[in-house]
Amino acid sequence: MDVKLEPSWKELLSDTFESEYFHNLASFVKDEYQKEKVFPPGKLIFNAFWKCPVDQVRVVILGQDPYHGDGQAHGLSFSVVPGVRFPPSLLNIFKEIKRDLGIDLPPNGDLTRWANEGVFLLNATLTVRAHEAGSHQKQGWEEFTDEVIKRLAKSREGIVFMLWGAYAQKKEALIPSGKHLILKAPHPSPLSAHRGFLGCNHFSLANDYLRSQGMSEIRW
Repeated sequence: MDVKLEPSWKELLSDTFESEYFHNLASFVKDEYQKEKVFPPGKLIFNAFWKCPVDQVRVVILGQDPYHGDGQAHGLSFSVVPGVRFPPSLLNIFKEIKRDLGIDLPPNGDLTRWANEGVFLLNATLTVRAHEAGSHQKQGWEEFTDEVIKRLAKSREGIVFMLWGAYAQKKEALIPSGKHLILKAPHPSPLSAHRGFLGCNHFSLANDYLRSQGMSEIRW
């Protein structure tokens, strides 16, 4: 796996790419793309990093796996390419934005516009085999993305981390207390959204905090 990464991330993570676990991960991922149908397309594995350089990150939204259905995943957590119907969790995200801020549902589920505004849409695992949820977990991706969160949180201040669901909330331990705003809620999945995601006000809270830090708000 030839890691072509936006320069600021390449610098922040430079030694990571020389580690044994990352070499093993790269070998696994390369082999999977050669033998299996894997999402997202190879050139979009690091899409979130390209869209959102280190110094432009204002909000982090952490997902778990890329979507494993055909034509959905494009390297941004929760996002789908135009023309794909809203997955249930994304639909609930848009419903909460409408409830919280009065913004109508968008015409498509492509969150590139958020990424361009400084929303770092990071999945804990960056690849997945088609139609096999969780198939690339425990191969090294989690170790890599934990390092991403840890180094980003250490090198910057005043970022909003949105941690939805138990899996994402475990990552709180990687974020230095007092330097950032951590917002926690149940996952937006239909299984749990009614337990507190719908009504969490995370999007207005994020904008309030960004303004308090002298930054412009996100146009959700």
